[in-house]
Amino acid sequence: MKIGVTLQDSSGLEGRVCPHFGQCSHFLIAKIEDGKIAGTKVVENTAQHGGGGCAAVDEILKYGITHVVSGGMGMGAQQKFGQKGVPIFGYSGKVSEAIEALLKNELVGIEACSHGH
Repeated sequence: MKIGVTLQDSSGLEGRVCPHFGQCSHFLIAKIEDGKIAGTKVVENTAQHGGGGCAAVDEILKYGITHVVSGGMGMGAQQKFGQKGVPIFGYSGKVSEAIEALLKNELVGIEACSHGH
């Protein structure tokens, strides 16, 4: 399992989940083995200013992610992940706690952003 999490900055596991998928500055990619974090890397969202969430979907999929956690996401991005079979989950708070909650099956789906972006 590989989890992609939207980051507000480049703080990694200690950072906070970004509330807007397409506008996050970075992604944390967490490799999960035996129900635990086996490794992480922080990568820049190079699509941040290039087309919003849908462009960012292509960007994060490059890393082979199987699950996504974000604070919010527009319908276009949600549909794109759905077409690729990648489940998306909503979370507000610390990145490490988001991953822990996902691994415990405590997260639910995500509502569509209605901010007009």
